[in-house]
Amino acid sequence: MAALRGRIDALDERILALLNERARLAAEIGDQKRRVRPEGPLHAPAREREVLARLEAANPGPFPAPAVRAVFQEVMSACLALEQPLRVAFLGPEGTFTHQAVTRQFGLSALALPLGTIGAIFDAVERGRADYGVVPVENASEGSVDPTLDAFLGRQVRIVGEILLPVEHALLLHPRLELAAVERVYSHPQALGQCRRWLEAHLPRAQTVEAPSTAEAARLAREDAAGAAIAAELAARLYDLRVGAERIQDLGGNATRFWVLGREPVPPSGHDRTTLIAVVRDRPGALLELLQPIARRGLSLSRIQSRPTRRRLWEYAFFLDLEGHESDPAVAAALEDLRATLVEVQVLGSYPHVEDAPH
Repeated sequence: MAALRGRIDALDERILALLNERARLAAEIGDQKRRVRPEGPLHAPAREREVLARLEAANPGPFPAPAVRAVFQEVMSACLALEQPLRVAFLGPEGTFTHQAVTRQFGLSALALPLGTIGAIFDAVERGRADYGVVPVENASEGSVDPTLDAFLGRQVRIVGEILLPVEHALLLHPRLELAAVERVYSHPQALGQCRRWLEAHLPRAQTVEAPSTAEAARLAREDAAGAAIAAELAARLYDLRVGAERIQDLGGNATRFWVLGREPVPPSGHDRTTLIAVVRDRPGALLELLQPIARRGLSLSRIQSRPTRRRLWEYAFFLDLEGHESDPAVAAALEDLRATLVEVQVLGSYPHVEDAPH
């Protein structure tokens, strides 16, 4: 065993040397980018996706494919942070599922900026105070997040990516507390409801205490020697708690979809989704006029939802998700037809489509 551990130590040292060599090369690329475009961004999302996909496909095993993506995501995040840390705004506080979505997409080396409202995230991206923003758009069990949809009206930001995050609750314990000694469980009302059967089976005598967020629940549990919290595992590290039980939600398969906000359009990836707003007046046939150009071009419509524009009475904005990129001929033709018949059409963005929530 000692010999095997010695070989592992030698490999670790080689990996460390290669990581530092990669960081130096990344810094050289950053210098060249600044010489060509002094005010341009250093982050290249399309290149990042290409590298991750190539490495996942090239992995012969036994190292797990999802771990390949996670490891190299962190490597690229750390290399970029040496030159220019990405500023990513999200709905705070730290330790929430939105924060977890940020770390999954951008790595732990990104500068996560917790903000108080969804509108503040849009403003930070639009005004250049953040490079990207991450906002929730829909949950598989709870439906759409209307404040996110409403925030697009009148703003000039683009959707540049999406994140599909499985909602997996963990029971986080005070460091010196055993499960049988838990007297209070803190969490957001929604999380408490989603774990009700588990709590009844494992902590039938514990009092449940509602908190404004799962992150705040973790903070409260840290201050309560007999307290626990239901939250994301990320909160355990941030609030110095330990994970007492994993995946305690009563139903599996729940996930939340997030949009990544940016300012620059995204080139086609070959597997894209386009989200747009179409504004129509409330009159007979309005919805048919909206759908006909999409159907004529043979495009798949994966989502449609209406919201009042709040500009004038009975005027509605329809949010639509189409399969394809806005530069694809069929999508471009459908958009041209829509602009000829509707009051207003705005493409919110074309971005790589994520189908499954990784675990």
